[in-house]
Amino acid sequence: MVTDKIVVLTTCESEEQAQGLARHLIEQRLAACVNILPGARSVYRWKDKIEDAAEFVLIVKSRRDVFPKLREAIGHLHSYEIPEVIALPVVDGSEAYLGWLDRELA
Repeated sequence: MVTDKIVVLTTCESEEQAQGLARHLIEQRLAACVNILPGARSVYRWKDKIEDAAEFVLIVKSRRDVFPKLREAIGHLHSYEIPEVIALPVVDGSEAYLGWLDRELA
């Protein structure tokens, strides 16, 4: 069974930004749950320079029909010029959890 649920990944440069973004997504019912994982290290090319940065990874549980508003909210609130916003499909899951997720979203 393929569901309409998604897991969205984004990163933030500070714990304060990660917490603020997570709280906003929950308050607006764009996410049912956001996990904040500290201690990520990202190595990437940006404007012809290799960067090495400490970041906080956000794992956002949501649904496909909510994604456009979720993506817009992240883009609007984020400090990065081009924030990471990647949606991954949830192929299957426990009925109880997926039901709870539905009830918590807009």
